[in-house]
Amino acid sequence: MTTPHTAPPAAAAAVPETPAAPKPSVLRLDPAARRVRRTELWLLLLAMAMVAGYLAAVEANMLDTVTMDFWYPAGVLTAVFLALHVVIRLRAPFADPVLVPTVALLNGLGVAFLRRLDLGRAKIDDRPELAIFAGDGGKQLLWTLIAVTGAMALLWFVRDHREVSKFAWTLGLAGIVLVLLPAVLPGSVSEVNGAKLWIRFGGFFAIQPGEFAKLMLLAFFAYYLVRKREVLALASRRFLGIDFPRGRDLGPVIVVWAMSLLVLIFEKDLGTSLLYFGMFVVTLYIATERVSWLIIGLVLFFGGAVLAYVLAGAVGGPFTNFGQRVEIWLDPFAEPYDRGYQLVQSMLGLGTGGMFGTGPGAGNPLLVPEVRNDFIFAGMGEEIGLFGLTAMLALYLLVVSRGLRAALAVRDSFGKLLAGGLAFTLALQVFVIIGGVSKLIPLTGQTTPFLSAGGSSLVANWLLVALLLRISDAARTPASTGGVRR
Repeated sequence: MTTPHTAPPAAAAAVPETPAAPKPSVLRLDPAARRVRRTELWLLLLAMAMVAGYLAAVEANMLDTVTMDFWYPAGVLTAVFLALHVVIRLRAPFADPVLVPTVALLNGLGVAFLRRLDLGRAKIDDRPELAIFAGDGGKQLLWTLIAVTGAMALLWFVRDHREVSKFAWTLGLAGIVLVLLPAVLPGSVSEVNGAKLWIRFGGFFAIQPGEFAKLMLLAFFAYYLVRKREVLALASRRFLGIDFPRGRDLGPVIVVWAMSLLVLIFEKDLGTSLLYFGMFVVTLYIATERVSWLIIGLVLFFGGAVLAYVLAGAVGGPFTNFGQRVEIWLDPFAEPYDRGYQLVQSMLGLGTGGMFGTGPGAGNPLLVPEVRNDFIFAGMGEEIGLFGLTAMLALYLLVVSRGLRAALAVRDSFGKLLAGGLAFTLALQVFVIIGGVSKLIPLTGQTTPFLSAGGSSLVANWLLVALLLRISDAARTPASTGGVRR
């Protein structure tokens, strides 16, 4: 008896199933990242609406009407900041959502105020026809496009902030060269208002190399201190409850102190000198957590400044400019129409503004010399008052606090030192320029970040923000990102 033939199952008769093809790697955000970026988008749109409102108020006060032209600068700014938002979504989806809207608001207000100055300089009949890219406001708008493009490029190509440490020594050497280069160039090329901080090319284009040097030096300081912090944290003796370092470990501080004094003497600028030395000492404090380094740094810097002032009266020469700035600071009304004219007009402008200001476009900021750069804070203070200036300082404080928050949250030591140094550098630069304008400290050649006219400062500070975004993205990215391809 034959066994009946059993037909194979349908599944067996079918073509053997091939393994499923892997799904394409699609870049998508998980829900947490989407919420973060959505918050950033709404804050960014709110910031641009405030800039548009400021521009409209300027036209209402200066033209007695509001034309549709006030939308053009606000529209260009909105477009470029939205492009940055898209790049952040693609390359740094977990980055801090507050940094870009806050800085965009400051940058936008700077462009709006510079356009207000252009309207003030133009003839009344020509004001309605002022082109969008004309004057200082137009140049600042172009520089904003360049600066934000540079920030986008950094975020796109630098995927990990630790990659910067590979070039630390090169960046350190380049930073030192950029710091000292204006000092050795002729005054006709590098000197503006007594300070040798610039490099002019043909009389129509100028850069301030120190703005880029601060980022390079910070990267080098962070790299160096990560490797030497154990040695620098050693204490030799305890005095008044404070552990002081060994004498042999003071070498790096002495070197940076000497370099800052060279900047003070030969480049004739207190602000730049204080900025370089201050950011090194604070980065050193973050690395070692020893208050003694702050004390040593303060004693060295103020001792050197006092010595330079004494030598200005006894010797003169390269110390003369610094001595004159200190004398103006001590008594600006001694020569109110000569050397003290800038500071006197700045104080009068701040006093005229009072609590609430005269209103955007309703003041006389053009009476303040150099209101487009060094004294822009005083010019804006006349029109937005003490309340407005306090709000602007709060914006700076917010940027600094978010930078420090990223420094606390990031896991690697290099990122902690770099983010902390970047945040403090921005805070110190704001203190130095506003302290000089308000007569708290002698006048300096620093620019107000994101507000003052000038391409070098704007590009460098947007690169600073891009580095903070990259570090905050590393700090906020969860260990398991689900479907996010990093």
